[in-house]
Amino acid sequence: MRSQLFVVKLIHSIVWLLLATTTFYILYSGLFNRITPYTWIAIAMIVGEGIVLLIYKWTCPLTVIARKYSDSQKDNFDIFLPNWLAKHNKTIFTTIFFAGIILVLYRMLSQ
Repeated sequence: MRSQLFVVKLIHSIVWLLLATTTFYILYSGLFNRITPYTWIAIAMIVGEGIVLLIYKWTCPLTVIARKYSDSQKDNFDIFLPNWLAKHNKTIFTTIFFAGIILVLYRMLSQ
C-alpha cells in the first residue's frame, strides 16, 4: 500500500509542477508582453484543470485515488509539497492565474 501511495504522490507532484509552471508562464506572458500561442495553450490547460476540479467538487482526482491508500488528515498526504502550500495551493495559484489573465487581456486590448 505504501508504494501505491508513493506512486500517486509522485504523479500528483509532477502534474502539480507542470500546472504551477504553466500558471507562472501565463503571468510572465502578461508581465512582459510575450503573448504567444503557448500562452493560449497554457490558459486552456489551467481552464481545463478548473473544469476537472469543478467536476470533482474542488478536489483533485489524484487526491481521490490517494485517499484509498491513506487516512491521513494532512493537506499534503497525497503530494510532495510542504503542508502549508498544499493547504493554500488553490488560493495561491488561482490568484496568480487571474493576475496573469488580467495582464494578458490588458496587453491584448492595448495593442
